[in-house]
Amino acid sequence: MISVTRLNGSSLWLNALLIETVEETPDTYITLVTGKRMIVLEKAVEVIALVKKYNQEIGVHNATLKVQQMEEN
Repeated sequence: MISVTRLNGSSLWLNALLIETVEETPDTYITLVTGKRMIVLEKAVEVIALVKKYNQEIGVHNATLKVQQMEEN
């Protein structure tokens, strides 16, 4: 989960694995795989950095590499 800030200033914990797109036009819109969209105060690069950090923390990248190696063998 990553923490983002709604327009009214309240915090929102969001499942980073459900994020499909992040757009900045100029507000930052996050679209989830469910189709739900939300506007947050953070810039797109900040949201992307939070998602990358979260993925590293839970080991998504390493798990993907391991699966790829298993498939090659």
